[in-house]
Amino acid sequence: MNQMVVNEPNRWRLETPGVAGWSRTARPGAAGKYFMVSADCHVNEPVDLWLKRMDKKYHERLPRVVTDKDGVQWRITEGHRPDRLRITEMEGEDLLRTKVGAQAAGRIADHDRDGIDVELMFPNKGLAMWATPDAAFAMAQCRAWNDWAWEMFGAHKDRIVIAAAIATGDLEGSIAEVQRLAKLGVRCLTLPCKPVWGSHDVGHVNYNLPHFDPLWAAIQDADLPITFHVSTGRDPRASRGNGGAIINYVSHGMAPSVEPVANLCASGVLERFKGLRFATIEAGIGWIPWLLDAMDESYRKHHFWVRPKLQGLPSDYYRTHGFASFQEDQSGLDLADSHGLADNFMWANDYPHHEGTWPHSAEAIERTMGGLPDDTRAKILGLNAARFLKIDVPARYRV
Repeated sequence: MNQMVVNEPNRWRLETPGVAGWSRTARPGAAGKYFMVSADCHVNEPVDLWLKRMDKKYHERLPRVVTDKDGVQWRITEGHRPDRLRITEMEGEDLLRTKVGAQAAGRIADHDRDGIDVELMFPNKGLAMWATPDAAFAMAQCRAWNDWAWEMFGAHKDRIVIAAAIATGDLEGSIAEVQRLAKLGVRCLTLPCKPVWGSHDVGHVNYNLPHFDPLWAAIQDADLPITFHVSTGRDPRASRGNGGAIINYVSHGMAPSVEPVANLCASGVLERFKGLRFATIEAGIGWIPWLLDAMDESYRKHHFWVRPKLQGLPSDYYRTHGFASFQEDQSGLDLADSHGLADNFMWANDYPHHEGTWPHSAEAIERTMGGLPDDTRAKILGLNAARFLKIDVPARYRV
């Protein structure tokens, strides 16, 4: 187990109001602990994962670091603007987060210390796999990730659920990959927030169009859930200058998650494919009530423009098919029960990322979930994700 030093900038993470009135706890190892699923975790992949597993014709196009004439280092990723690398001094748990999670045994030990029973594991460097308009290149990267992740972690699927990547630019290839992964035993898929890389273009196909019906059919037949992780589909670092880090995180990383939700809920896709279930990952939940209200308002007030006419409101399809992960989102939690979304929200510790809660998840949960009824807390901490991923929950944890 990794040794943890809580350095001064992270001491706030230890703050907690306690659990007075709670019938159960998020504390690891405690009697009466909730069943906890982290619906968003990441793995620190080897830097040469794709280089070793892909055809040599792609090697020069893979993400790489170059040094310019002034000695400045830049990360070059096809589809992204060059990203200047700055030396960041880290210590304590900040430094540890950059080093953990590469091996199954270490991950499981780290999750045990945080109270996590099951994790949904996404790539880290691999979130750039879709950053190209070249469908064949994207598919080759996705297959390399899928094969590596299954070889490394597939034997631990009772604790680690792999999010297998699908490159949506090649429809026939995507369908074949879904079918291959289903035969392997993969339990979850991840797609980019926008199926064709880059800025919005009305000429691009999107998830609302019948073009993707064969893919939805294959996914439904395989009974696999689909996820849309933040910072996919277009460059998440589109702003620079003052406030750029925050602007990029909110506007270009998280906000595009609205698009796949609206595409699926407003288009009739979920009427044709009633078995689909989808989730936005790491984008938070506070915006979900607003989005559902906005979609319903536009459906009613713009009825003369709306096509197709749906059997229900867009929000009905979200509540039946949609999920969303978050780490700490007080606004969304406050609205969960009042907006009928207690069955749709999934907590995550985002291990091992800095914006996550590991290894102080119990304190974060105590800070943000004290106002929830116990059954709602149990759903959000693990039972909703178990339903989304079709994880068998031990009888003692069921609500």
